[in-house]
Amino acid sequence: MHVLLVASAFNSLTQRVHAELRDHGHSVAVELALPHVSLADAVRRHRPDLVLAPMLKSAVPEEVWSAHTCLIVHPGPVGDRGPSSLDWAVQERATRWAVTVLQANGEMDAGDVWASVECALPQEGKSALYRGEIADAALEAVLLAVDRFASGSHVPAPQTAGRARPAMRQQDRRIDWATDGTERVLRMLRAADSRPGVRDELLGGTWFLHGGHPEDRLRGRPGELLATRAGAICRATADGAVWIPELRAHRAPGEPTAPKLPATLALGDRLPALPERPAPPGSDPRRRTWCDIGYREEGQAGFLSFSFPGGAMSTAHCRRLLDAYRAACARPTSVVVLGGGRDFFSNGIHLGVIEASAEPAEESWANINAMDDLVEAVLTTTDRLVVAALGGNAAAGGAMLALAADEVWCRSGAVLNPHYRLMGLYGSEYWTYTLPRRVGAATAERLTSEALPLSADAAQRLGLVDRTLDCPPGAFAGRAAALAARLATAPATASRIAVKKARREHDEAERPLAAYRAAELDLMRQTFFDADAPYHALRRAFVRKEAAVATPPHLTCRAAGRHTAARPGGVTGPAAHDGASGPAGC
Repeated sequence: MHVLLVASAFNSLTQRVHAELRDHGHSVAVELALPHVSLADAVRRHRPDLVLAPMLKSAVPEEVWSAHTCLIVHPGPVGDRGPSSLDWAVQERATRWAVTVLQANGEMDAGDVWASVECALPQEGKSALYRGEIADAALEAVLLAVDRFASGSHVPAPQTAGRARPAMRQQDRRIDWATDGTERVLRMLRAADSRPGVRDELLGGTWFLHGGHPEDRLRGRPGELLATRAGAICRATADGAVWIPELRAHRAPGEPTAPKLPATLALGDRLPALPERPAPPGSDPRRRTWCDIGYREEGQAGFLSFSFPGGAMSTAHCRRLLDAYRAACARPTSVVVLGGGRDFFSNGIHLGVIEASAEPAEESWANINAMDDLVEAVLTTTDRLVVAALGGNAAAGGAMLALAADEVWCRSGAVLNPHYRLMGLYGSEYWTYTLPRRVGAATAERLTSEALPLSADAAQRLGLVDRTLDCPPGAFAGRAAALAARLATAPATASRIAVKKARREHDEAERPLAAYRAAELDLMRQTFFDADAPYHALRRAFVRKEAAVATPPHLTCRAAGRHTAARPGGVTGPAAHDGASGPAGC
């Protein structure tokens, strides 16, 4: 069946739907719902069997829904209506929620119901829930609805009641630092963590606050800034304090959106002298505080966790993580696990910090070299096994960081984008070494040129991923830890480490890692320091949320369902798309 995805943006949920529908044998194309483009004309061009909207901020025109079955994915239970459904649920501390797939008609969110799936709603930020529990429920509901539509016999159920909730505005998100306690402040911040943020006044400026984490020991006058940690600021509440990792400067109407930045970088010279409070060493479950890098051990397994907002890794992030990795490798363990969190693994270099820099080319160069240093350290670890544990999505250099490990474990809901092309970059992080050795040169070329998302299952079939764990987001860390503990004590682990060391020496003799790095960085440097290179405009558009002018051509092509493709060594297995050079139908 050919499914057309209509979306306001090719966001994380749209990418996952795109990838998993292909896994189920459907051909899929995407059209962005843009103000100046006729959606009806686009649908006529595609001639889909089904129109599906995973994330749509505007109404489907009657000309479309009256001629085609159009299914809308709504992040709320049956009867819930409105554009801020999940925001209200997080802010009001709902513990259970649902995702409903309904048919578009003349009234927003009021159409017949094709499927609805419930999910837990733990106390996490809205964006982490959206990519985790909500996305899991959405995919289950989408696949159920698509199967029901394909059967031709299912009759959707009409909604008998509904509650329309208004769009959440900044006045609904306002924090009163003088009177609000920590729990209420966290609810406000978590309900707006990625977008739109909570508008607030701080140090003589207007900012949007992004992200919020509790602090159990620092105290001060409500609203006062108390300390910094790894780029975040700690601010006192009426009964405690919270850590805020990122800020975005307010801009007047008509001005471009400012990038989200580490809070201390955003504040710059406004920031008074504050003590830097490093995260407590080790992992103490009794503490309620924030840290973006942590380390703990269980027997012979070491766990180096990291979680950076949006998966973006600045030069400073990379250097701190490299220091932590080296410290972990100095410990007497046989396995080191990188990651293991519930959300993003990594999306590579920090485009926001680069965009905000006075010298974006220089910062781009510093950032990619810092990423390369980290990846090199992983690749040259020969005295233990390294596992990359991806509880969430990974893209570009972040995906290549994972491939530097000996094994890659993914939660089944993770989405991988192992390519750089859409940002106008050739890429580095030793991808020309790691990607072909896992999937072969032809498949590596196809993945990087097609630039389409892969589900964890598709990535495993291709050989990018060694193990997928089918579990809720919150259970991934525990599942990965149990597997790592068994791996660390397995009788074959010592011999695997010896084989790994020998292979690294063989590969180094054939072509040194330095040669891969030099070749990649030569092309990256040319791009960074060419003021007319598309990278600069693409980066700016991405960071500043500039509206797209058209649907990217690679998305409008029919991306075919899974098939078999050769792996290195002649092994065959299912792959993600038809054709060796591009998606079918281009």
